[in-house]
Amino acid sequence: QVSPGLRTPRLPVWLCSVSGRHSVLFGTDSRLLSDWKAERIFHLYFYSGRQEQTQTAHLTIDTHSHHWEKAQREDPCSPGKRRPALEMAIRTKWAGATVSWNGTDPFF
Repeated sequence: QVSPGLRTPRLPVWLCSVSGRHSVLFGTDSRLLSDWKAERIFHLYFYSGRQEQTQTAHLTIDTHSHHWEKAQREDPCSPGKRRPALEMAIRTKWAGATVSWNGTDPFF
């Protein structure tokens, strides 16, 4: 029997397999589970368990990029413009979202 707390989490949690490594992506705002308006700008935390990662990465996700910013940015698929695998995984849920790593070095 699975506990109701595991079937319906109180906070958003995603177990990820990014580049063949297991990790956890989670948020501390329960509104992300029930209120689509909370998905404008929000914070997620990422922990990979890798020895090199000494603290949880704090990410800021913005799902409403401005049209004038998109024209100025280089195509992410163009040569020399690599995106971290975690950002690409986040964009499977929030297409076109911008991800700020808030001073943490992005994980490739």
